[in-house]
Amino acid sequence: MHIVRPGLWLFRVRISYWLARRLFHRPWLVRQPWGWRWLERQFSRMATLGNVDAMGFYGHILLLRGTGLAARDEGLRLLRLAAERGNAKAAYQMGAISLAGSLRSAPDAVAALHWWEAALAAGHPVAAFKLAQLYRQGGPGLAPDLAKAAHYAAVQG
Repeated sequence: MHIVRPGLWLFRVRISYWLARRLFHRPWLVRQPWGWRWLERQFSRMATLGNVDAMGFYGHILLLRGTGLAARDEGLRLLRLAAERGNAKAAYQMGAISLAGSLRSAPDAVAALHWWEAALAAGHPVAAFKLAQLYRQGGPGLAPDLAKAAHYAAVQG
């Protein structure tokens, strides 16, 4: 019987995730079905452990490369969790998804504002631009507000 110590297992998971993030940018590995499955397992394990960056990263991957509606739903769930925990990229992505809408939900400019304001607070570089643009043009459920558009344009720099 082989017993794995919790600390050692967690260390191995973190090292595997670090390696997977570096290898993710190697096209030769990503194109291989076995390589992609290995990468996904590493991203999934780290996201399951509650790592906010891993949740945002893996959620984004599932949203874009996942197969079927279940993968997309899991990607949205992970992105939402990461965004709620302060991940700027995930919050920005949730804003874009909210504004675009989907087969299951109508476009929602108010939700997009919420997520892009969270992304701006977390330091996302494009969030102020998107907020200024949305306030300038208005959107589904949101009337244009030029004063707020000017405010976010000034924040953008």
